[in-house]
Amino acid sequence: MDLLKSRLLPVIALFASVLFLYFRIPSSKQSFDSDCSLLAHDHFWIVSNRVVTPRGVTPGAVEVKAGRINTVKEGEYNQLLLQNEHVLDYGDAVVMPGLIDVHAHLDEPGREEWEGFSTGTKAAAAGGITTLIDMPLNSFPSTVSEETLKLKIEAAKKKLYVDVGFWGGLVPENAFDTSALDKLLMAGALGLKSFMCPSGINDFPMTNSTHIKEGLKVLAKYKRPLLVHAEVVLESENNIELSSDESDPRSYTTYLKTRPPSWEEAAIRELKDASEETRLGGNAEGAHLHIVHLADSRTSLDLIKEAKSGGSSLTVETCPHYLAFSAEEIPDGDTRFKCAPPIRDEANRQSLWEALLEGHIDMLSSDHSPSIPDLKLFDEGDFLRAWGGISSLQFVLPITWSYGKAYGITLNQLTAWWSERPAKLACQANKGAIRSEMDADFVVWMPDVEFELDENYDIHHKHRNISAYLGKRLSGKVLATFVRGNLVYSEGKHSPAACGALILAKQ
Repeated sequence: MDLLKSRLLPVIALFASVLFLYFRIPSSKQSFDSDCSLLAHDHFWIVSNRVVTPRGVTPGAVEVKAGRINTVKEGEYNQLLLQNEHVLDYGDAVVMPGLIDVHAHLDEPGREEWEGFSTGTKAAAAGGITTLIDMPLNSFPSTVSEETLKLKIEAAKKKLYVDVGFWGGLVPENAFDTSALDKLLMAGALGLKSFMCPSGINDFPMTNSTHIKEGLKVLAKYKRPLLVHAEVVLESENNIELSSDESDPRSYTTYLKTRPPSWEEAAIRELKDASEETRLGGNAEGAHLHIVHLADSRTSLDLIKEAKSGGSSLTVETCPHYLAFSAEEIPDGDTRFKCAPPIRDEANRQSLWEALLEGHIDMLSSDHSPSIPDLKLFDEGDFLRAWGGISSLQFVLPITWSYGKAYGITLNQLTAWWSERPAKLACQANKGAIRSEMDADFVVWMPDVEFELDENYDIHHKHRNISAYLGKRLSGKVLATFVRGNLVYSEGKHSPAACGALILAKQ
């Protein structure tokens, strides 16, 4: 009997181990098979020596299951637990929350030859951006009503490689029409956007402080933000500057004179007053005011600090191009650099970095605003007539990192500026951090890998010659981008199908 037992025990053990492996290893029949992802399964682990969590940068393992983060193991963890799982080991590459860009122009419908949902979200995915919030203008018609938002939603279907939400427009025609704004917000707009100066788009006229205060009252009911382009035209000052014989339209200095810092200061003074309505007990308590693409780091920034310290619900963003470039280096006739507000001098650029590092500027956005190359008037080089807008969507991560290294920026600061705070502004509680139960949105990248950005660089997706960053050497190569657990971009390849989600605000 003992002899029989001794012979049977190894056989039983082998059989048991086979059964264990059979139930432990996912079979091909059980695996996830979808054109939405470059992976063949939706339950896997991501492992790296540098995972950026709310507590810092640590070796770790992140379990992804059905599009969400199921488990996060920080620091030392038992490797044996993962031996029979699907594991993507990224070694020393950084695994960060996917970037959230709250300020991008995807110009479809109507102007998809400038930028469309497919090309724009492919570029975003290649740059580690997992969520875009689309601005209401530059498409045609502008998104200023329930009906025009529905046109946007319809145009976006089956074209999104990342998740996309929408800001609605606050314009004079709807500012006093509570019913129209209610319908726009109930249809899913995440908030509203307005211009305090001419936008350059005929069906998106500018608003004044009275319109803004009315919009904030409506937004208070929904606890959503109002984003404002803060420049007010000071006609007398502008006319004096342009009367000079030295006003060469090819000179960037000429363009800079036409939009002085005083325009931003004047607008932000008005917004500081309007923001008082968002304080506790105010007429717009529950609403939030957000100043987009701040360029002036002097008086305008001081006014913002005062409003925040006074209890106003207020945030502000700036953009990589204001942190990367200064007016002194912009060549005559190079209209790739034209934007509004304009890129200011080197001292201003340094002050913007200081404000960002000190927390006075809350977040970053791309303000990706491309056009067809003809509108840039490259042959003429006329800064006064050329279309304004910087095209940089797929490069914002390496740009921020490359120019920020001189200031000692950290991976957690990058995450705050590009993920955590933008998620809060857009009311996306399931995004912006690597934490259990959050959406499995990640960017995997190598901070030390350098590349030359030229016209042959393979992650351009539309109008590559209009980028102001051409010819720059940048650090930070994106290896992979995951959107809700789908591997949508890896080593130059996109997923076969566009399965990004529409993000619509809930009533």
